[in-house]
Amino acid sequence: MTNFMNETSSFNKAKKPIILISGATATGKTALSIVLAKELKRRNYLSEVINADSLLFYKELNIGTAKPSLEERENIPHHLIDHTSITDSMNASDYCDLALPIIEDLHASNKIPILVGGSAFYIRALLKGMYEVGAPNNLAILKLEEIEKEKGWSGIREFLKDVDHSSYEKVHENDRYRTLRALEHYLTHHSKFSTFKDVMDEAGPYDFSQLRESSWCLYHIYLEVPKDKHWELMEKRANKMIETGLIQEVRDILNKPYNSDLKPLQSIGYKECIQFIEENKEESPTNLLGLAEEIYINTRQLAKSQKTFFKKISPKMTYNPIEQSEIIIHDFFDFFKQVIDN
Repeated sequence: MTNFMNETSSFNKAKKPIILISGATATGKTALSIVLAKELKRRNYLSEVINADSLLFYKELNIGTAKPSLEERENIPHHLIDHTSITDSMNASDYCDLALPIIEDLHASNKIPILVGGSAFYIRALLKGMYEVGAPNNLAILKLEEIEKEKGWSGIREFLKDVDHSSYEKVHENDRYRTLRALEHYLTHHSKFSTFKDVMDEAGPYDFSQLRESSWCLYHIYLEVPKDKHWELMEKRANKMIETGLIQEVRDILNKPYNSDLKPLQSIGYKECIQFIEENKEESPTNLLGLAEEIYINTRQLAKSQKTFFKKISPKMTYNPIEQSEIIIHDFFDFFKQVIDN
């Protein structure tokens, strides 16, 4: 195999390639990563895939995560898939601790890391450094639960207004996630989340031209499918999950037994199936169609959020994978050749 970092090339000193394949759910990231890895191998370059989808870490979650099959992963080493159990959930900091040494080892072995996934916060943390603060302490969580129990959601919002008025004004009253995140930050770190965010925004959190390692040379392939076609793909995926046994997968998980409140089980596909099972619904064609529709609608909402984040990121090369698969490969190798030759 070709050594892409030979001793006479400047590539060895300052240009260590990382390929990022990103995009919303159901845009064909996995398929493209396999095609690209095989094409690299055909041209005598070695590469390995590093997962950047937060749900693929978990051994128990398969159908509902559209996890690449063992057949798809054959002859292409994959990292951070089936890494841990749902009882040991991971965060962005954990991910960086695991992924950074893998990238370092691949570069040292003259192999190209292919980072693949749609978990934008994890990707940004890995490539640029941690933007998100660490996990809140338990006392902060318990205090917020107590406030909400006594005073309801309006009490939570009033608390945010009192301690961090800037966050209160910027975060919509119905945005539960960002409201609680701001308050958890305040209670854990004794500082305003809005101040922390202002400092981090100055560092250019969406500018992927400046990475945590100056020697990294990033090629960012962003996949975007036209809306109508994308909706169709997400609907088909939801139906396929039900048809191929998602409900039974969830039943098997709950029979272990695992607590249904575990964070990975609150992800799309699993939370809907858990509710379906807990309500003891009959697996009739009508009920199954309703379950698939619910998963599909929630998947669309997730995809919208992912697109909003990734559209802010630059630089990137945006493609429609359905119509531009050959162009993607051509453009990549045109870039790659320039990196090696310069």
